[in-house]
Amino acid sequence: MCGIVGYIGYREAYPIVLKGLQRLEYRGYDSAGIALYDDKELKVSKTKGKVVDLKEKLESEISTTGTLGMGHTRWATHGVPNDVNSHPHLSNSGNLVIVHNGIIENYESLKKELTSRGYTFHSDTDTEVLVNLIEDVIKKENVKLGKAVQIALNQTVGAYAIAVFDKTKPNEIVVARLGSPLAIGVGNEEYFIASDASPFIEFTNNAIYLEDGEMAVVRRNKGVKVRKIKDDSLVDPYIQELQLNLEQIEKNGFDHFMLKEIYEQPSAITDTYRGRLLVDDGIIRMAGVDDNLERFLNAKRIVIVACGTSWHAGLVAEYVFEDLARIPVEVEYASEFRYRNPIINSDDVVIAISQSGETADTMAAIKLAKEKGAFVFGVCNVVGSSISRETNAGAYTHAGPEIGVASTKAFTTQITVLTLIALKLAKAKGSISNSDFHMHLRELETIPQKVEESLKSNEHIQKVAFKYKDARNCLYLGRGFNFPVALEGALKLKEISYIHAEGYPAAEMKHGPIALIDEEMPVVVIATRKGHYEKVVSNIQEIKSRQGKIIGIVTEGDTSVRELADYVIEVPDTIEALTPLITTIPLQLLSYHIAVMLGKNVDQPRNLAKSVTVE
Repeated sequence: MCGIVGYIGYREAYPIVLKGLQRLEYRGYDSAGIALYDDKELKVSKTKGKVVDLKEKLESEISTTGTLGMGHTRWATHGVPNDVNSHPHLSNSGNLVIVHNGIIENYESLKKELTSRGYTFHSDTDTEVLVNLIEDVIKKENVKLGKAVQIALNQTVGAYAIAVFDKTKPNEIVVARLGSPLAIGVGNEEYFIASDASPFIEFTNNAIYLEDGEMAVVRRNKGVKVRKIKDDSLVDPYIQELQLNLEQIEKNGFDHFMLKEIYEQPSAITDTYRGRLLVDDGIIRMAGVDDNLERFLNAKRIVIVACGTSWHAGLVAEYVFEDLARIPVEVEYASEFRYRNPIINSDDVVIAISQSGETADTMAAIKLAKEKGAFVFGVCNVVGSSISRETNAGAYTHAGPEIGVASTKAFTTQITVLTLIALKLAKAKGSISNSDFHMHLRELETIPQKVEESLKSNEHIQKVAFKYKDARNCLYLGRGFNFPVALEGALKLKEISYIHAEGYPAAEMKHGPIALIDEEMPVVVIATRKGHYEKVVSNIQEIKSRQGKIIGIVTEGDTSVRELADYVIEVPDTIEALTPLITTIPLQLLSYHIAVMLGKNVDQPRNLAKSVTVE
């Protein structure tokens, strides 16, 4: 959720930390703060609002010199967003400074204990409790900061990524993680700390990703020492070479990251199947599946766990797996799965989907499935993420960095990976004919070009958006493979425009939602000329007879829906199982343009964050 940045080295810390916070603002943006130390004075500035508000306040309040610094951009959990609850937080002595992502669940009992010993608290946060707990350990045990952090964290319950330093010993920063990501950028006599690698990519391409339950003491000119939090044992850190570049995390001329990422989908889908989809050879090559093929083929069922947009991708996968590979599939909200005592067997395959690879509920579902003996396969976008390390095997989506909070290219690349797996299993099981298999391969290879064609409707979609931007409610309808796309379209509109929207199977409209239809209600209907086309046309007629306003997503050349709809948006033709990769494009653009016209912050919608690393 929250974003953490830190620097210790020979450069001025302020510009590095500030730029890093701007790049991490997708993780939270209701308040922000920076602490700097110049070997003489500790300077702290923090404010409610975005990083731009912090910059204005900070540069008028304090000197920005110093080669040690930490910053934080917040998504509030404990305490409302305001200046006082913003991070960094100081200990009572003013010597310790901390930034924190996560939740300390037992903070109330710790706070009572510390209060009884004379500590006072100025904020409503669990983080201020933690920094004073660390200070208390230093006093009671007469230990150094690193040891104090280790002892204190063994007394806490919850999830965290933290960075803390002591201004009386300004040559080190201590960091730790449990359930929230943290990376250490390793430079030449300088070190960077961040929730992901984007804040330091122009300075170094070498990074250490802490594992759950690890902490590190990062010393100026002396390197990084990693230990286990539980038993203080040393860990030999793995320095990973990053595959990220600066151009990937800039807007490149687009007004918003979301629009840039919508337009990146043709290349993102190509990158995702490149090296895997070998059309001329009639082969799908995926090491994570190839090496565990028997586990998939012998599975009595596949259980997909995910949240949000990834859950919608899982729903598409349910249709694809069952249709092509004839394997039973259940799709679960990870947040519910972990708490409802699910029946999981050792012959189940659990597929966990997460763009960030850090989603807390999905991580918990993975751990539960592994405890039950299931084989767990991860689908995520971020190399080195927690889910990629926790699962038995997996596949990356290769979508590149997705900065916009509302997922777009994550959705289509997840569907691409899952479709490749389904086709591979179908071929291995013999549940698909050779001719159909090769047809699907050839058609999948053309999808990036067809997405490119769909993007050419952008100007037309802008006109549709202008017509319906003032709607208070909206329905999205789809059938079969496109029912999950209707759910995803409704979610996008809700996320970034704050217009209430619901997605339904088209046939379910008459079982309740039809009561909402009137001349004020826009209804987006995915009506491609595949599957249950005639049934969808009948549903449209039912809406039309009740004066509903119809926006039809149709196959190029369609005439039947065009006669009934108020507006149609054409998409290229493809085989039914692949239609979600195309029909989602106009829905993304429609939501984007409505939100822009309403003056909403498209990349940073209110109350949301990109990576949900707390429950």
